[in-house]
Amino acid sequence: MKTTVDKAKGTASKTKHANGNDRLAKMSLAALGIVFGDISTSPIYAIRECFHGEYGIAPTHGNITGVLSLMFWSLLMIVSVKYLIFVFRADNKGEGGVIALTALIRGNTNRESQGHHSLGMVAIGLFAACLLYGDGMITPAISVLSAVEGIGIVTPMFDSYIIPLTILILCALFLIQRNGTARVGGLFGPVILIWLCFLAVTGMLQILQAPQILEAVYPWHAVQFLVVNKLHGFVVLGAVFLVVTGTEALYADMGHFGTRPIRLTWFTVVFPSLILNYFGQGALLLGRPEVASHPFYAMVPAWAIWPTVVLATLSTIIASQAVISGAFSLTRQAIQLGYLPRLKVQHTSAAQMGQIYIAPVNWMLMVCTIALVIGFQSSSKLAAAYGVAVTSTMLITTTLFFVVARRRWQWPLFLAAPLAGTFFLLDVPFFLANISKVLHGAWFPLVIGAVFFTVMLTWSKGRRIVGGQLHKIMPPLHQFIVDLSSNPPTKIEGQAVFLTGTPHTVPVALAKNVKHNRVIHSQTILLHFRVDDIPRVPNLEKIKTEKLGGGFFRIIARYGFMEDFRLDNVLDLAREQGVDIDKESTTFFIGREKLVTGEKPKFLRWRANLFIFLSRNAADAGSFFNLPGDQVVEVGVRLEI
Repeated sequence: MKTTVDKAKGTASKTKHANGNDRLAKMSLAALGIVFGDISTSPIYAIRECFHGEYGIAPTHGNITGVLSLMFWSLLMIVSVKYLIFVFRADNKGEGGVIALTALIRGNTNRESQGHHSLGMVAIGLFAACLLYGDGMITPAISVLSAVEGIGIVTPMFDSYIIPLTILILCALFLIQRNGTARVGGLFGPVILIWLCFLAVTGMLQILQAPQILEAVYPWHAVQFLVVNKLHGFVVLGAVFLVVTGTEALYADMGHFGTRPIRLTWFTVVFPSLILNYFGQGALLLGRPEVASHPFYAMVPAWAIWPTVVLATLSTIIASQAVISGAFSLTRQAIQLGYLPRLKVQHTSAAQMGQIYIAPVNWMLMVCTIALVIGFQSSSKLAAAYGVAVTSTMLITTTLFFVVARRRWQWPLFLAAPLAGTFFLLDVPFFLANISKVLHGAWFPLVIGAVFFTVMLTWSKGRRIVGGQLHKIMPPLHQFIVDLSSNPPTKIEGQAVFLTGTPHTVPVALAKNVKHNRVIHSQTILLHFRVDDIPRVPNLEKIKTEKLGGGFFRIIARYGFMEDFRLDNVLDLAREQGVDIDKESTTFFIGREKLVTGEKPKFLRWRANLFIFLSRNAADAGSFFNLPGDQVVEVGVRLEI
């Protein structure tokens, strides 16, 4: 009998282990398409920019081995060590990325109670997030354009079609966003897997013909390259950095897949494939330095150029899709945290919560990306603008990581400082090399980042000012209820839900309704949505209900910055706590502020006007909170800012 039980337990254990392995394999394959698309397409242009770009260096034996050594150690130290081993530990309830890291530092304390140091760290993290919008515009442009440029290698007669075809592909890419990518998303992983296998095979074939290229793994070749070439060699670091431009995506997408699938996929598939291809291109250049203008396509026989262009284009489209989706996700997080006005967020997949679409962001990215292609005309010129946003974000990530290690993890200074110092030694040279390209196009992502940073700070400050104005004119809730008991208005049967921005102050809509109509519902519910500095709030902790007396109830609904407000979810949870709201018959009251610039604005007049413009164009609260449209009553108030 015991033997039978043991066998049953063993069988169950094996089944569970097999299921776990199957799930890990599926997650790893999915991670290939979403997480590694950007970094996996860098071989198309990275080596070329080192030896043929605007800052290209002569493809001599010493320079080739030096550049490859820099690439190898950059991928090893920045991606493998810095991010996958250390930065991945700085997760916010399983979520990664610079916004999650910033929220981790900000914590659950109010901004008013934070010190200048904390606010400075939050501002730095916010600026890093803004820079990713510039990256989201350049990545599709350079990736797709570099792939399509392969048709010019077949015959020069196709050169005139490169720009129009690139624009056509980009238009199609942005136009399908509103329909979602759930249907084709399952192809992303297999396509990138085929792409990486192609990179590995083509690279290995070249290495076999010139195996001496493998000596580039020794770090002294990188040091010698920088010593011999001095300033020119330092400038080439800006092109070398192209091999790690997708690294921030690994961290940002950590919450979608977890650390294990990403680490496993990187070390077993992506890293070896990239290294083989880079070294293969280097081996090719040792014997044929004249093909430095297109070493990636030069590795491919003439008959395979067209299939290679098609595969490269598909891969770059997938890489671009990941960046576009990241921009949507970043925007939603910024809205939830109060740094951007409400925008309509559409869910394009019932199965995957991360599949969202935000129309204004999509069209902005589309216009700017196409403008970049038309303005720069080639991927080589675009490469000069690429890298500044990512190097800046990496520097900021290192800074925030150090703060988290010291404050939250209580690491002693003698451990945190050397580690962060090592990361700075990796980041700073790349940052300086890329910032030197400001006049050659690198200004673009900085300008985009500055614009978004200004918008976010203006919106955040404007909402604080509006909140302060409302606090002055609206009485405290407890005082309001006491006053009503001594001078009660007419009560009518039914329920009314008033949305309130602050749980302890009377909502504008309620105060105006009582003042002008002198009526109140027999059951009045004050509903306050609060966003915490964590990605998601469990259902057991999401709702807090209070009976205030006099027919008043207060519901505080807590959400994470990666969640959407769901009214049905709130009503179901409130019902479990004894507050039964009939959605079909309840009237929902929301306040709307009519903002005007006062004679003495609370902040600079142009920022006040910008805030008013943003406020007027924000999505209305009814649709944003998914309220039933025919049961919503809006009550306005005029405020000067």
